[in-house]
Amino acid sequence: MSTNIRTGIIGYGLSGRVFHAPFIDVVEGFELTKISTSKPESIALIEERYPVTAVVPDGKSIIGDPEIDLVIVTSPNTDHFHWAREALLAGKHVVVEKPFTVDVAEADELIELGTRQQKVLTVYHNRRFTSDTRTVKKLLDSGLLGDIVDYVSHFDRYRTEPRPNGAWRERPLPGSGIFYDLGSHLIDQALWFFGMPEAVTAEINSQRAWAKADDHFDVRLHYPAFTATLKSGMICRIPGPTYMLHGTHGSFVKYGLDVQEATLDGGAIPMGKDWGREPESIWGRINTEYKGVKIQGKLESEPGDYRDYFINLRDAILGKTAIAVKPEEARNVMRIIELAFQSSREKRTVVV
Repeated sequence: MSTNIRTGIIGYGLSGRVFHAPFIDVVEGFELTKISTSKPESIALIEERYPVTAVVPDGKSIIGDPEIDLVIVTSPNTDHFHWAREALLAGKHVVVEKPFTVDVAEADELIELGTRQQKVLTVYHNRRFTSDTRTVKKLLDSGLLGDIVDYVSHFDRYRTEPRPNGAWRERPLPGSGIFYDLGSHLIDQALWFFGMPEAVTAEINSQRAWAKADDHFDVRLHYPAFTATLKSGMICRIPGPTYMLHGTHGSFVKYGLDVQEATLDGGAIPMGKDWGREPESIWGRINTEYKGVKIQGKLESEPGDYRDYFINLRDAILGKTAIAVKPEEARNVMRIIELAFQSSREKRTVVV
């Protein structure tokens, strides 16, 4: 490997454009070597933003390049397994955009292959690195709320019309639909906080008359002492709380999304000391009592920073640290997705 980790990104849709290329470009230790896309508008944007990065027509041109050290797979979900497998077989380190695969069997095969090839394999569960999730993690670790008795997380949107040009996420394909797309975030967060549940109860359906893939879900993860409720819908003019936690000592409620995605989508470069800081207007509210001290009011959000994902990735590839998002953790997300669909189909609670 050269001084920098030479990186190729397969795909330049929202994921490649917003969540990966900007960070490979600015985080020390990486080189944004190649991006694959055949769309003229994407090619023009890449040439404008990253003039020394080569644009190639497909993933084969990245995986087949012996100079590439790391492959980031941002293709449609149906192709995650194919490209990740080919990259591992070619001796590359691999980042797969979430969801990891479309089923547990594919995830297990990739994990086994990554171990055999002795390469870093990880999944882009980036919402561990958002301000709201970091705030909740710190709050849980602090014990300020006491023992958790109820946990709710929403990822709500409002869009009543189909996406233009027939977006693949809205087609009846393996891995399409809102549960794979947004549910994977909410599941990963819950598992990161609390570990695997004992059982799953789910309702996954379509609320928009034209929808060919699921666009709404209500999933309950049953833990010994509480239930974690994960919800998302596409007909929510007023979104539910991003996080709502009730504990034996107090409660925390947070609305509003981490600011990084919108900032990046506007073309911002992820740099500066104020990167990822939320405005006070969307800080969460806490009401608790801790060791006799009553605490009530706004709780300042921790800064979010996707750069930390890539810093950890770099150091893991260099053998300096363990990878933060382990492929086995991403595999557990796939397991919960499968059990949730089973629960919804069979209209019953399913034991994990």
